[in-house]
Amino acid sequence: MASYQGGKNTFGKQKRYNSIGFSLNALNYYGDLSPSPKKISTDISFTRPGFGVSYMHRFGPRYSLQAQFMYGTISGSDAESANKGDLNSGIYRYKRNLSFRNHIKELSVVAMFDLFENQSTYMSRVKWTPYIYVGVAAFLHNPQAKAPDKDLQGNALSQAGQWVDLRPLGTEGQYSTLDPTDVNAGIKPYSLLQVAIPFGLGARFRLNEAMDLSADIGFRYTFTDYLDDVSSNYVALPKLKDPLAQAMSYRTNEINGGNPANPVPSGIPGVNVEAGYGSEYPTNNRGTKTNKDIYMVTSIRLTYIISPSFHKAKFR
Repeated sequence: MASYQGGKNTFGKQKRYNSIGFSLNALNYYGDLSPSPKKISTDISFTRPGFGVSYMHRFGPRYSLQAQFMYGTISGSDAESANKGDLNSGIYRYKRNLSFRNHIKELSVVAMFDLFENQSTYMSRVKWTPYIYVGVAAFLHNPQAKAPDKDLQGNALSQAGQWVDLRPLGTEGQYSTLDPTDVNAGIKPYSLLQVAIPFGLGARFRLNEAMDLSADIGFRYTFTDYLDDVSSNYVALPKLKDPLAQAMSYRTNEINGGNPANPVPSGIPGVNVEAGYGSEYPTNNRGTKTNKDIYMVTSIRLTYIISPSFHKAKFR
């Protein structure tokens, strides 16, 4: 007589399975170099590509846990995004003339919840289902910008045209000796290792017994305002001892041939700056430190289901 053991458990195991995935992503940025101060403001023309690899474990009819490594880029530019005719924000941002790019390396773990319950085996799962997700992520970042041809005094820069790391320059006085009365007094270097909260929604479609295709859109709420190296006020330029740091902190001089419409002394011999930019004053904002930066990730993901192991029938 032959008997099959664990039939019910086998059925349960078919609902709990693992899968591996590969995604193509599009990244967008929301922050101080967005076209306007609105939190939902972004420049679609600065959408940048990325990719991800993931491993997912399904716990039951609705719930999954996914771990993913993602690499992608975000970027922004005042000169290309700001509206010159917007009196509320565009002129300020356009004259500021800052820009950046940032390569993001992210490791995330998210819990996924399917709206349509799958009571069948993995081979007979639902044809499609919407889902939502939320989790936690850690990411490495490193904001960069292209160096101008000359420093503020007109001397040629050896880094001209190169992408340079912005954090070591301390463009807002992070490595400078600031007076207690300075607006940026107490400012410290920001960390390149950060934490974010990923959340979003999407839909997953069954292609065949072992493969799914999903599309989702989500946001990473970060706890830093320095994805773009812009957050606080301008620091007095002479307190930035490196000519490259001075040139990367204040770039309004690259507009209109370097002739300020409303010139004020910068403290650097022979250099005037535009009033409201490049000089120490409580209302000379370089960024808005009350708002944290956000990046958006849109993904198309192909996943392959790793078949669960089955209990073999035992005969006796």
